[in-house]
Amino acid sequence: MTTKQDKTVEKQATKTKASETVIKTLDEVKAEIKPGMTIRIYQKIKELNPKGEEKERLQYFEGIVLAHKHGKTKGATITVSKSTDGVNVEKIFPLSLPTITKIEIKKAAKVKQAKLYFLKRGYKKRLKTTDVKIESK
Repeated sequence: MTTKQDKTVEKQATKTKASETVIKTLDEVKAEIKPGMTIRIYQKIKELNPKGEEKERLQYFEGIVLAHKHGKTKGATITVSKSTDGVNVEKIFPLSLPTITKIEIKKAAKVKQAKLYFLKRGYKKRLKTTDVKIESK
């Protein structure tokens, strides 16, 4: 017979398994990206100092994937959108871009459309999301 304590221990064990981060290669993560996911893309950026020295740093862009175009070809792109202080910012990332170092999948929303352009125009309802933590190496 199972007691209440055993059942609560089982529930806690399943919760910790879901919250663990899964580490995959960058190509595997790129193949999993779908519209409705909240992702964080790390990108190398080169800047010039006032002295004229070249400096390299990592910058991330976190937002919702609105569209995934051109499948798995070299020209495949994803459109990522985020809003800060009421201003919407969209970026289109080619997936074959060599400056992309890491991609993290934070959440996945359940959507029924392939292109989520209706989110641009101030869609008020929230999407039903589940927490997923997948990182690339």
